[in-house]
Amino acid sequence: MPEHPVVAPDEWVAARRELLVREKELTRLNDELTRQRMALPWTRVEQDYVFATEDGPRTLAELFDGRSQLLVYHFMFGPDWEAGCESCSFAADEFARGIVHLNARDVTMVCVSRAPIEKLADYRRRMGWDFTWASAHDTTFNFDFGVSFTPEQQAGEAPAEYNFRAVEKPGDEAPGLSAFVREDGVVYRTYSTFGRGLEPAIDIVYALLDRVSKGRDERDGDDWIRRRDEYAA
Repeated sequence: MPEHPVVAPDEWVAARRELLVREKELTRLNDELTRQRMALPWTRVEQDYVFATEDGPRTLAELFDGRSQLLVYHFMFGPDWEAGCESCSFAADEFARGIVHLNARDVTMVCVSRAPIEKLADYRRRMGWDFTWASAHDTTFNFDFGVSFTPEQQAGEAPAEYNFRAVEKPGDEAPGLSAFVREDGVVYRTYSTFGRGLEPAIDIVYALLDRVSKGRDERDGDDWIRRRDEYAA
């Protein structure tokens, strides 16, 4: 017998309707949060970042690819790493095929990492993705946006902040998502989110798992995520 109680269909419908009330409350709250998110003030990006891409050097403004809005996924891939982060690869599998729809709404989406462009290009081909992936290897971009950390910060010898709060001893890389807008040739930062704030933005697989009976099934901290070509058959 299953661990969950088993009830008659009419009792199940009653329980589902009760939960639906809470889900609708969450939907309305999310709508309000979306309005507040869109109303956030902007801040001008003063630094002239130049990234390496497979098509040559490109500025942050050029990464917009002619559109007015830009999403940057801060993909964890350090300069000395041999492969991209498993969780970031999990996320990229989810958003890679949807970028065409963002383009149709005046939004460009790219990934940025600190690994050299050659490593990024090789890994992108391995994973079968076709989005633009830019290397911030020779810039301070990742450090300025709080997703890469110096050895001193990792050792707790210098202040560090992630997800808009102090972190005592961060790792070398962290994930995030930042939004930008370009008006009259000027680039502004409009939004950033990190950690679990990424889930509602890009992790549709988590959202689907949250709707099955076993949920994410991550008992005892099970780190089940693998790169798409590393799961057992």
